[in-house]
Order: sequence, then C-alpha cells, then structure tokens
Amino acid sequence: MRVFVAIDVPDGVQRALGELIAKLEKACRGARWARPEGMHVTLKFIGEAAPEKVEQIKSALRAIHSPAPVDLRFRGSGFFPNPRHPRVFWAGIEASPNLTELAESVERSLESFGIPRESRMFQPHLTLARFKSEDGLERLHQGIEQLGTLEFGATRATDFYLYQSVLKPRGAEYTRLAEFAFVKGA
Repeated sequence: MRVFVAIDVPDGVQRALGELIAKLEKACRGARWARPEGMHVTLKFIGEAAPEKVEQIKSALRAIHSPAPVDLRFRGSGFFPNPRHPRVFWAGIEASPNLTELAESVERSLESFGIPRESRMFQPHLTLARFKSEDGLERLHQGIEQLGTLEFGATRATDFYLYQSVLKPRGAEYTRLAEFAFVKGA
C-alpha cells in the first residue's frame, strides 16, 4: 500500500483554499487543481509499503514526542521550482520551529526500516495545483496579484497521522490508518 505521514488541515483553512481555487482555476487550463478536502501537511511521503512494514512504521511513529504543539499559519503562495516554469502552485505555511523538528523525528524513526531520508530540505506547503502545461500561466499570475495578501487561517496541532493513498482517475483518495498524539498530556 502507498502511505505517508501528515498533519491534518482544519476545515476553515480547507474552505478558504477552496475559495481561492474557485477564483483561479478558470484562469489556468494547464493546471490540475487539488481538492481542498484532501489537503494535508506532509511530514514524510513513504511510498509503497507491505502490510507488515506498515505495522513497523506505526510502532516507530508511536515513539515520537514533542514538548509542545505545532503552531501553523497558512498564508501566501508560490511556485516550485519557480514562477516562470512551475510544476507546482502552493499555499505557504509559517510554523513554529518544532514542525521541522517533528518532520526530522519522523525521518529518523523510519530510517532504520530501510525508508530512505528525503534528499530535499523540508519545506512545508499545501499543493494547490500541478501543471500539465503553462497554458494560462500568465492569467494565473495576474489573478494572484489582484488578490493581494493571501491569508487562509491557522491551527495548533498535537497529532499527526499515517495515511494510505489510493490513486484514482479523479485524484488520490486518502484513508487514515493511525493517529499519533505527539504532545504528552495534550
């Protein structure tokens, strides 16, 4: 099964991102837009894992703890790798420093099971669209500029989750496999 570790995005943030997507999606036909209800803050994409390995992963993730919740503020937007020739359009995340520490703890805990570390630096974001082509990209840039400062909401996280991802023609479907409270006493 295909699995990943993530923090959930609150409903209010999902609604705000859905409103943004509704305003922008007609401008850019070259983008495949994400469904807000499926958005999450990915801490670690694991990929394919056999059921027995999933049980080992769950066991390793249960041992992860942080002394404080993670504060997340969803704001701004950008493009990977750059605005001129993007592959991804994203919403930004400003987070307390322990979000990066949490992601690093997940990486460390899974490495002993043969799950390779991510080669890129951890950059928390929410994927809003992936580009099939650059058709409409200029209109998308204009639309973003007209909207001004983008603020989507905030949350305080005390839990993260192991999800299964099943790829379907209309996009990935996610099933929560396990919940992990990473703040003791929260």
